[in-house]
Amino acid sequence: MKRGLCLLLTLALMTGLLSGCGRAIHNEAYVATGDAILMDGEESVVTEEAEDSQNLVLAYYPERSLNPLFGSDYTNRVLMSLMYQPLFAVDSKKNTTPILCSKYKVSTNSRNWTIYLEDNATFSDGSKVTASDVVASYKQAMENDYYKYRFYKHLLEVKETEDGGILFQMDTAYQNLALLLDVPIVKASEVANLTEAPAGSGPYVFVESSGGAVLQRNPNWWCGDLKIPARDNTINLTAVSTTAEVRDAFQFNGDNSVSVVCTNPMSDSFAEYRCDYELWDCATGILLYLGCNRGGSSPFANGTVRAALTHGVDRAALMEVYRGFAQEAYLPASPEADCYDSALAASYGYDPAAFSGALGEAGLQNTTATLLVCSDQPVRVTAAQTVADGLTACGLEVTVNALEGEKYQEALQAGNFDFYLGEVRLSPNFDLSPFFQENGTLPYGGMSDPELYALCLKALESSGNYPALHEAVMESGQLCPLLFRTYAVFATRGTVSGLLPGLDSVFHTSNSRQLADARSEWEGPDLTTPPEETEAPTEEGQPEERETPTEEEWPEEPPEETPTEEELPEEPPGETPAEEDLPEEPTEEDTPGE
Repeated sequence: MKRGLCLLLTLALMTGLLSGCGRAIHNEAYVATGDAILMDGEESVVTEEAEDSQNLVLAYYPERSLNPLFGSDYTNRVLMSLMYQPLFAVDSKKNTTPILCSKYKVSTNSRNWTIYLEDNATFSDGSKVTASDVVASYKQAMENDYYKYRFYKHLLEVKETEDGGILFQMDTAYQNLALLLDVPIVKASEVANLTEAPAGSGPYVFVESSGGAVLQRNPNWWCGDLKIPARDNTINLTAVSTTAEVRDAFQFNGDNSVSVVCTNPMSDSFAEYRCDYELWDCATGILLYLGCNRGGSSPFANGTVRAALTHGVDRAALMEVYRGFAQEAYLPASPEADCYDSALAASYGYDPAAFSGALGEAGLQNTTATLLVCSDQPVRVTAAQTVADGLTACGLEVTVNALEGEKYQEALQAGNFDFYLGEVRLSPNFDLSPFFQENGTLPYGGMSDPELYALCLKALESSGNYPALHEAVMESGQLCPLLFRTYAVFATRGTVSGLLPGLDSVFHTSNSRQLADARSEWEGPDLTTPPEETEAPTEEGQPEERETPTEEEWPEEPPEETPTEEELPEEPPGETPAEEDLPEEPTEEDTPGE
């Protein structure tokens, strides 16, 4: 996070949650140089990189699938990111790196993308990665909650082409489809394997024996001899069954100590870590927002009040509720995304007088309203009360109605609310169409709107259209963004360095960037800018191939753009589940989703 680190540090000091010894907190601005942020009163203990860093030990749940097309908890997905590769890797800043993709073509209407594979890409069993493997992987993934909403309703078909490519046929123009093509690819004959890890094309293979399980370096990895997180050829694995076991294995020294953990920082275990660790915050697409009921007796049926709601919410107070593991958002996109217009966002900032003035203008001063929230996540109830207190101080008396998941969902569907506090994982391209499409998954309270939906499609067509969409959304007041949540990556000191973690690839920097650098014959597309459309289809009706840059034209480092991720069903356009339904390790406090 570019601006979240100082706040994160401040909040940590305020709350006293990060009370272990020798902690170092990183974000993207510091990771590249290995700098560390120290707690008040601490002396620097990280003066240089350790000459002999400890080897990696990772936790895993043996009772949960290691098939990336099914598994959703982050503990196992950390392993799987080293075992499987996608067409494109997406880092926390939304930069795309071609992995299995060698080149692509885009039709003149930008609805058809054809991907071609690296000729020498192979699975761990030595067999070649083929178009049929990719098609089978995507068809299986679209059946899994983790991925099935990735394309929302826009993916019409994925199939092989006669020239050996993979065609993604969309119902609307897509500029940045590569952002959605980071689904891990497995061997077609093993896509439905739930009991064993299917063959992947990554640098490590899962090996189980009487002595336990390990990740073993694949000596025949098609990408060559790259630097991998492990000091040697083996990453040891520690079997766990609860979050508490992950916590204990991380914080206590011993043969089975876990050295890297990706977890929800709002879990109770987070505050209990008492070891020498470094900490990175990991961007997600999980948006905390307010949705308004435009009908009935709701005060938000008034457009002026609805549009002014953003001015009545103190996001800084909500950051305290989330312990700093979030980003304030004044537009419905990550604050570090390309499409986030900071100047536009500034016009929707905290201004209690503006909200009070809107109430007075509408003759609704001292009116009452009920804020609906799901009680399955206590932190969200606390956030709702924080919102209610702030708006009450502005002249709108707000009471919180906290309902358990099923009853909460029923109230949403029936429109029995004035406004509600929701949480949803947006896709990596921040597609808002689930909110505004008629018969969409999120248009509660009469939110569907054909004009806003049309703007959503224009935004998908070109990132330059996002500001118009965001301004229209905020002026309508139908959706009030509050925060984008982050996850935490803990690492025992000296284990790893230079992380730029994403939810689906904690070791993205260690693998993906080096992978791109390692390809001496790479001639892939420059994905830092959108490809220009081809002038016309060929006689056969197939799109023309784009010109692609040489290796020398490929940027050495990813451009400074935007962050992510991930994910509950990776980007479920549905009013979202409880914490344990978001992909992470199970807890003893698991409750049903919304």
